[in-house]
Amino acid sequence: MASAADTFAFARIPHPAPVAADVRAQVLANPGFGTAFSDHMVSIEYDEAQGWHDAKVMPYGPIPLDPAASVLHYAQEIFEGLKAYRLADGGIALFRPEANAARFNASARRLAMPELPEALFVEAVRQQVLADKDWFPTVEGGSLYLRPFMFATEAFLGVRPSKKYRFLVIASPAGNYFKSGAPAVSIWVSDYTRAAPGGTGAAKCGGNYAASLVPTAEAFLRGHDQVLFLDAAEHRWIEELGGMNLFFVMADGTIVTPPLGGTILPGITRESLIALAREEGLTVREERYALDQWRDDAASGKLVETFACGTAAVVTPVGKVAGRDGEFAIGSGGPGQLTQKLRARLVAIQRGEAADSHGWVKRIA
Repeated sequence: MASAADTFAFARIPHPAPVAADVRAQVLANPGFGTAFSDHMVSIEYDEAQGWHDAKVMPYGPIPLDPAASVLHYAQEIFEGLKAYRLADGGIALFRPEANAARFNASARRLAMPELPEALFVEAVRQQVLADKDWFPTVEGGSLYLRPFMFATEAFLGVRPSKKYRFLVIASPAGNYFKSGAPAVSIWVSDYTRAAPGGTGAAKCGGNYAASLVPTAEAFLRGHDQVLFLDAAEHRWIEELGGMNLFFVMADGTIVTPPLGGTILPGITRESLIALAREEGLTVREERYALDQWRDDAASGKLVETFACGTAAVVTPVGKVAGRDGEFAIGSGGPGQLTQKLRARLVAIQRGEAADSHGWVKRIA
C-alpha cells in the first residue's frame, strides 16, 4: 500500500546562487547554533479544498505573507526540532524522525491545525537533508539541525482556525548549543509561569517560547545559562527549563524526572534517555519533585547529579541553581558520572558508533 509520501512528487527548484564553497567552509568550521542556514528549504501548501499539495525543494529565502495572514494575529504556528548526523561509516541518518512527526501532529491538534501525514513529514525532512548534505559541520560533535514548522496563511481577521497553511523545513549547521564553555550550566529559578493545566504546555508552539523570553532574558542578565519554570498552581514543583527537560540523579542510582501532564513538552531526548537508563538496570521514576526537595537533597548528598536534555543541547549537566531565596550547587558543580555515561551512549547511537536495538536511527539513502 502506498504511503502519503509516495503520492507526493517533490518539485526541485535549483538555487540560482548557492553559498560559495569557501564561505560555506568558514561557516562549517565554527557554526555555533541557529545563526547560519543552508541553501534550500522544503515547502508544502495546504488548503481545505485541496489538502496538502505543491511539495517542493526550493532556494532558502524570504516568505511572501499577506499582512492579514492569521498567523500574525492569532499565532497559529507550530514547529519541531531534530538533527541529521554523519555516521561513523560516512553515511547520513536521522534520529527518531517518526517521533517528531507524531509530536508535530499532537501540536497541530492542540492549535486547531491540519495534521501532516507522518510519512510525508519524514520524507520532507529527508528531502531537505539530501538537498543540503554538504552543510554538515566539520567541528567535533557537529550536526545538521532541522526545523520543520507550519503556520496559518489565510488572510482574514475573524477569530477561527485558518483554512490555509504552509509547512516548511529549513536546516542550520549546528555546533555547541551553549556558548559559555563551562563544564555545567547555571540556571535561574523564575517567578514567571511557563504553562498551566489545560493550556498549550505540551504543544511545541511559538507562543510558549514567546512567553519564556522575558524570564530567560532575566536569567541571562543575572549571569545564568537557562531559566527554570515551576508549576502554575503552587509554584513549588519543578517542570522544565526554557527549552529542555530535567533529570535528577540520586546517590542510590535512582533517577527522577517530572511527569508529563500537559504542562511540559514530551521531549524525544527525554524519552530516549529514560529507555537507555532502564536498560542499564536503573530505576527511573516519573514523579513530581519540588524545588525545596532539590535544594535539601543537594545539600545532604542524597542528590548527586542533575542534567537537562533536548534535541539542541543533547545532554547538559546542571552545576548551580539560583533564585531569589539564594543558590545551591549540584554535586561538585561539574558533569556527573551517570550524566556523562548516558550522554555518551545516546550520542554513540545517534552517530552509528553503537548498536541501535530500538531502531531509532534512520539512515538516509
